[in-house]
Amino acid sequence: MPSSVMPTSTKGAGPRTPAAVSAVSALGLRKSYGDKTVLDGIDLRIPAGSVFALLGPNGAGKTTAVKILSTLVSADGGQAQVAGHDLAADAQAVRAAIGVTGQFSAVDGLITGEENMLLMADLHLLPRREGRRVAAELLERFGLTEAAKKPASTYSGGMKRRLDIAMTLVGSPRIIFLDEPTTGLDPRSRHNMWQIIRELVTGGVTVFLTTQYLDEADELADRIAVLNDGKIVAEGTPEELKRLVPGGHVRLRFTDPDAYRAAAAALPAGTPDEDSLTLQVPSDGSQRDLRTVLDRLDNARIEADELTVHTPDLDDVFFALTAAGGPTKEAVR
Repeated sequence: MPSSVMPTSTKGAGPRTPAAVSAVSALGLRKSYGDKTVLDGIDLRIPAGSVFALLGPNGAGKTTAVKILSTLVSADGGQAQVAGHDLAADAQAVRAAIGVTGQFSAVDGLITGEENMLLMADLHLLPRREGRRVAAELLERFGLTEAAKKPASTYSGGMKRRLDIAMTLVGSPRIIFLDEPTTGLDPRSRHNMWQIIRELVTGGVTVFLTTQYLDEADELADRIAVLNDGKIVAEGTPEELKRLVPGGHVRLRFTDPDAYRAAAAALPAGTPDEDSLTLQVPSDGSQRDLRTVLDRLDNARIEADELTVHTPDLDDVFFALTAAGGPTKEAVR
């Protein structure tokens, strides 16, 4: 998928910064541990004010990519810029511009939620009064005011995750790395977390998300990259990625048997079903492909009673791209 294709989704539900501005960019990023290559020269360009999702099976290198881009570990090769700062030359400026919420909560269960927030404010060197103001505002924003005086160990999983992200926001980061933020959460807590992420992007924050939940990436991401064996094997919007694998089709339903038979003759590639008077025509789901089907029907003066477009979902894409011998990035361009 060409990297020049820019996001068309509005899933972040907020105004987008011009796509020419990159919050994160990387070229040829490499990392190995011993003889194990974890990242094998990956390229990234993430527009500011968007949600970018990095998908991949366990061990694909997702967390390593987050650790490198958030300055927690050093890359073995390649170049990267985060928030306009060179990762190698100006790591401190990168740290000042980002927030990181890892797979495992950074919340200290022995102290209260409020104390966790104030501790983070101290780490950011906020004046005492300012720290208390920021802590109170974020606790209210994340629905934690009533529980603020209680030990964090008494919080539910969803509450701890909300507190974790609230702590990340104390320093007003422009870019937030969320490494599998909803793992282990119940469905309601997951949906609450999704809403929080949308609100962050509405406020102009860029979110770099890693997840194993494909519906989560589909719901939130403006752009998705699939990482497998240390390489990015495909990248694009969710809709673009769904068109990479076979199985998409247009389904035409008729109530008039004559119209059905005429459509079957006009669209010989379709699979007919005489019992239901339906015709299933292979399609990649694109506007151009759909127009071709409609033009053929119009030329034959046939009108379908119902038309539905079916495209593969991200599960299909994920399995196709990460299976042994699956398509390479070059194959899906």
